[in-house]
Amino acid sequence: MKQKMVRGLISLSVVGLALTGCGTAPAKDQGNTSGATTAPTAAATSASKGEPTTLVISTWGFSDDFFKKEVYAPFEKAHNAKIVLEIGNNAERLNKVKQGSSSVDLIYLSDYYAQQGIEAGLFDKIDRSRIPNLKDIYDLAKAPLGEDYGPAYTVGRLGIAYNPKATTKEIKSWSDLWSPELSKKLTLPNITATTGPMVLDAASVVAGNTTFNEDQAFAKVKELNKGVVKYYGQTSEFVNMFSQGEIAAGPIMEMYVKDLKAAVPETKFVSPQEGAYAVMNTVNVIKGSKNKQLAEDFINWHLSKEVQEKSAKAKVDSPVNTTLQLSTEEATGITYGADVVSKLRKLDMKIVNQNLKAWIARWNKEVAQ
Repeated sequence: MKQKMVRGLISLSVVGLALTGCGTAPAKDQGNTSGATTAPTAAATSASKGEPTTLVISTWGFSDDFFKKEVYAPFEKAHNAKIVLEIGNNAERLNKVKQGSSSVDLIYLSDYYAQQGIEAGLFDKIDRSRIPNLKDIYDLAKAPLGEDYGPAYTVGRLGIAYNPKATTKEIKSWSDLWSPELSKKLTLPNITATTGPMVLDAASVVAGNTTFNEDQAFAKVKELNKGVVKYYGQTSEFVNMFSQGEIAAGPIMEMYVKDLKAAVPETKFVSPQEGAYAVMNTVNVIKGSKNKQLAEDFINWHLSKEVQEKSAKAKVDSPVNTTLQLSTEEATGITYGADVVSKLRKLDMKIVNQNLKAWIARWNKEVAQ
């Protein structure tokens, strides 16, 4: 049965947009009418006396030193708060909240897992009036899963990386993955990976469809099976195969290209002419949190120009805040700019979640034999 996947070019307002990326940005000074943003001050918080309020944040734990210094510490000082972290991957952390074995106030998840949290009724509705920095982020990131839920604090893209010295094929399109020159030199994400459904959608596009056609997508991916060295589940697998010369190309998130270039300096990253795919990480307040307003203050801080800019320049995350400007060198390796973001394709995560079990079963039966 054919399923429709809502996607298409993401329409963004580019008025005033100076940047885009997979990163986090600095905080805004709400009293500064010029639009500049500065770190929050102690005067900005009403919790300036007494014991600090503990805010429990569930997150991945990458770039820990950066976040402790540039994101958590200034917020703790300004709001008389103490931030406690719960670290793990998307699935592990979401399951802890589902099972009630977590005291989390705020949770960071990819949009795919965040949609699961919404469907499980785990998130509180956010008060957007308490997050003024929302006005300065890309339209795409403001409410990726609905107005009641949290924004994306970073937007990355899935494109194609390849080694031009390992193949004679110049890659410009998703369709180039089907080129004979890449047979036995190709890797694809498994359907269970976050980006797996995106590659399935790309296969539907290559098959000539303007709306998702499940049968044709699976048939198209199956054509590649004999030429795929491995269906990877973790990006580290891609990096290792690429570094060792086992593969020459494959779909990968832009944020990991720096790891490829460290091993293979001539690596090229391509945003296919049909459009790269938007990969968004979101932040949401857990239902029942006693610190909902503090959690919303933290979301606002993470969307600020100050945090977003520092994060982008450190190559930690691509920014969604449109008020900062990066040089060409600073923007290298991250998803940045209104022109880049406006061309991204986005999957409807409701549709993905509704169909993923069936797609996994079909993939295992028809593709990864």
